[in-house]
Amino acid sequence: MRFLVTAGPTREPIDPVRYISNRSSGKMGYAIVEAALEAGHDVILISGPVNLAPPSNAKLVSVSTSDEMFDAVHRQANKCDVCILCAAVADYKPAKVSPVKIKKRSENFSLELIRTRDILDSLGHQRDRRFLLVGFAAETNHVKENAAKKLHDKNCDIIVANDVSSANSGIESDANEVTILFQNGAPQKISRAPKKIIASELVKIFSKIRNKNV
Repeated sequence: MRFLVTAGPTREPIDPVRYISNRSSGKMGYAIVEAALEAGHDVILISGPVNLAPPSNAKLVSVSTSDEMFDAVHRQANKCDVCILCAAVADYKPAKVSPVKIKKRSENFSLELIRTRDILDSLGHQRDRRFLLVGFAAETNHVKENAAKKLHDKNCDIIVANDVSSANSGIESDANEVTILFQNGAPQKISRAPKKIIASELVKIFSKIRNKNV
C-alpha cells in the first residue's frame, strides 16, 4: 500500500526576510511516516520546513509555501492508496510580497491577507478520487463539533481531531490525544500517548479501512 503524508508548517512570505507561519513541529506527521514504513508500506512525505531528520526510506518532497504544498500533493495523490494531510497549512497569505525588506515606519502598518488554496477540500471534491482521504483538525475549542463540520464540508473520509490548547499534547509536544471521526461509524478516541504510539494506531486503522474499501 502506498501512503502520502503531509507534515510540518508552511511559510507565507511577506518580504525577503519575513514570513507568516505557525508552531507546527511536524512530529505527528513524521511519526505517521515512520509507522507506515514499519508496517511495510511505501511512503511519500511532503514536508514543510521542520527541524526533523526525514525517514530514510520515504520519498521526501520538501516545500515551503502553501502553494508549493498544494501543487506537490496534487502531483502525488492519485498515485497513492491513502492520503493523510497532517501538515498545518496556512489559511491565509499576504496579497502582495514585497521584493525588498519592508522598513520600519513611524505609523502603523497593515498587511492584506488573502485565502490560500484548500488542499483537503480540493481532494475531497475530486470526482474520480479512489484513495482514502484523511484530514487533521487542530482545534482549541468545540473540538468534536468543529471536526465534524470539517469532515462534512471537506468531503473527506476521516478527520483526526486534537485539542491544541493543552500544553501537554498537540503542537510541539511529543505526545498527543486524538478523536477520530468517520463518515460512517462512531467516533474513536485514542487517549494521551507518545505520538509514535498514536501514529501506529492510526496507520492500523487507516490500512484496515482502505483494505475494506478495495
